[in-house]
Amino acid sequence: MSSLKNAWTSRFHQRTGSLKAQAAPLIPSKGHRAQLSSASFATPVVDERDEDERDVHLAPLHEESERDLADVQRASTVLLAPNTSKLQSRRPSHSDMESRSTVDAEAKDSLPAPVIQSKSTGSDAPESVNMNNIKRFLMQEIDGSLAAAPLTAYCFMTGFIDAVCFSAIFVWCAFQTGNSVQLALALARLFNGLHDYSFHLADRQALCSVLTFIFGAFIGRLGDKIGCKTRLWMALGTFIQTLFTMAAAIAIWKSGQPSFADARSNPAWSNTLSFVCIGFMSASMGLQGIMGKRLNTQFTTTVVLTTTWCELMTEPQLFRFRRLVIARDHKVMAILFLFIGGFSGRAILDKIGSAGTLGIGTAVRLLISLWWLFVPAKKVSKS
Repeated sequence: MSSLKNAWTSRFHQRTGSLKAQAAPLIPSKGHRAQLSSASFATPVVDERDEDERDVHLAPLHEESERDLADVQRASTVLLAPNTSKLQSRRPSHSDMESRSTVDAEAKDSLPAPVIQSKSTGSDAPESVNMNNIKRFLMQEIDGSLAAAPLTAYCFMTGFIDAVCFSAIFVWCAFQTGNSVQLALALARLFNGLHDYSFHLADRQALCSVLTFIFGAFIGRLGDKIGCKTRLWMALGTFIQTLFTMAAAIAIWKSGQPSFADARSNPAWSNTLSFVCIGFMSASMGLQGIMGKRLNTQFTTTVVLTTTWCELMTEPQLFRFRRLVIARDHKVMAILFLFIGGFSGRAILDKIGSAGTLGIGTAVRLLISLWWLFVPAKKVSKS
C-alpha cells in the first residue's frame, strides 16, 4: 500500500512539474480556468495551422492524465477494500435476524409478571394497626398493687369451692395441708396393731384432691411462657379455671350424688363421676394458687390463710387505724372475703345443691376473667 502511495505522489509531482514548465498556474484565475480546462480535458479549438503542433504537445498530457486517474482509482480501491469488507461482515444475515428474534421472544417470556397492588391494602392498614394495639394491650404487665379487686374475688372463690367440697366429703380442694396430713395418717395405720391395709374412701378422695391440685398448679407454669403478669395470661388462666369449675358442675350433676354428708365416715360422694368433680375443683384451685403467687402481692396465693394470718400478726403497723396500710389492709381483705365465700357457698348449697352452686361459681369465675382486662398496666420507670 505504501508503494502505491509513493507512486501516486511521484506522478502528482510530475504533473505539477509539467504544468510549471508550461508556465500554467496551479490555481488558475478566472481568465485561465477555461483555458486550463480546455487544454487539459477537452479537445482544444485551435486553428488548423497550429493543430499538428498542439497535438504533439497535448498527447503526453493526455497519457499522463489517464495514467494518474487509473493510479488514483487503484489506490482508492486498495484503501477502501478493508472497510468495505468490514461493513459487509457487519451486515446481519437472515439466520442472525432469526436468532435475534428468538432471543427477544425468550426474553419477553422470561420477564417477571407485573406486580399488581392489591386494592385492599389501604383498607387492611387500619385493621393491622388495631390488631397491633390489641396485642400490645394484652401483653402489658398489670400492676399487682392495683389488682386488689380480682384478687379479693379469688379469695372469695376459695371459700366458695371449699364449702361445696367439705360439706359432701370432708376433704378440702384448696387447703392441701389437711389432705397431706390425712394421707400421712392413712399410711400410719399400716403399722398399728390392727394391721388395717384397706384404702379408705376418704383417703382416696384426699389423694385425688392432692394430685389434681398439683396438676392445676403445673398448668400455671404455662404463664411463664406467655408472661405471668400479663393481661392475656391472667384472663386466660382464670378462664381455664372457669372451664374446670363448669366441668365439675356437670360431673356432679350427672353423678346424682347428694350434697351433704352425715358423718366423716360416710361421705356423700362415692362414685366415679364424683371423683371427676373433686379433680376438676382441685385443679381449678391449684391454677388459681399459682397465678396469685406469681403476682407477688399481699394476697399471696389466695388459697392459703395460714401464712396470711402469720404475716398479719407480725405487721408493724397493725394497730394504726387512722391511716391506710396496704400490707395490713389487703391481708385483712383476703381473710374476710374467704370467710364470706365459705358462708355464701354453704347458704346457696342448702337451697340449690352442689351442681347449682358450682354453676354460680362458674359465672363468678367468668366475671373475674373479664375483670383482669380492666386492671391498669404497670408503669415503666423512665430511668
